[in-house]
Amino acid sequence: MAIQLFDDSLFSQLQDGAAQSPRRRLNHNIHSDLSDPVQRLFITLMPDSYVRPHRHSQSDKWEFFLMLEGTASFVIFSQEGEVLARHTLCAQGPLRGLEIPPGTWHSVVALEQPATFLEVKQGPYQALSAEDMANWAPAEGEPEVQAFLQRLKGCQVGDKFNG
Repeated sequence: MAIQLFDDSLFSQLQDGAAQSPRRRLNHNIHSDLSDPVQRLFITLMPDSYVRPHRHSQSDKWEFFLMLEGTASFVIFSQEGEVLARHTLCAQGPLRGLEIPPGTWHSVVALEQPATFLEVKQGPYQALSAEDMANWAPAEGEPEVQAFLQRLKGCQVGDKFNG
C-alpha cells in the first residue's frame, strides 16, 4: 500500500465535481475496494444536495463523520419521522464530528456553502434496502424534494416529517 496524500487540489476537485454533479455531491474513496473492512471517504455536499433520511440496519454499520470544510447539520429522526436531534458540525468548531450508531435514522444537509467531511464506516459496502429509506421522505428526484430539503435545513427537535 502506498502513502496517500490529501491536498487542497483534491478538495477543490471535490467541490468542483459536486457543483457539476446532478446529485450535487461527490465522494472520493480512500479505501481501495468496496469489500474493504473499513470504508473511508471524503464527501462534498452542495447546499442544494438532498440526502434522503435513511438508516443502516445492520448491527455493525456505525458511521463516523469529521467536518473538514464548511458547515453541515446532521438530523436524527425517530422511525416515524420526528426530529430527535440536530447536530451542526463546523470545520471551525466548536462541534466538528460525530458518530452515528447502527439503526439510527438520519440525514445531512450542507448549510449556505459547500461542506466537505471525512466519513469512516464499517465495510464492506452494502447498498441501502428499500426498508432502510424513510417512507415519510420523498425519494431523490421527486417533485417534493426541494420543499422537503428547505424544511430539513430549518427543522428543530420535535418537528414531525410524517404528515
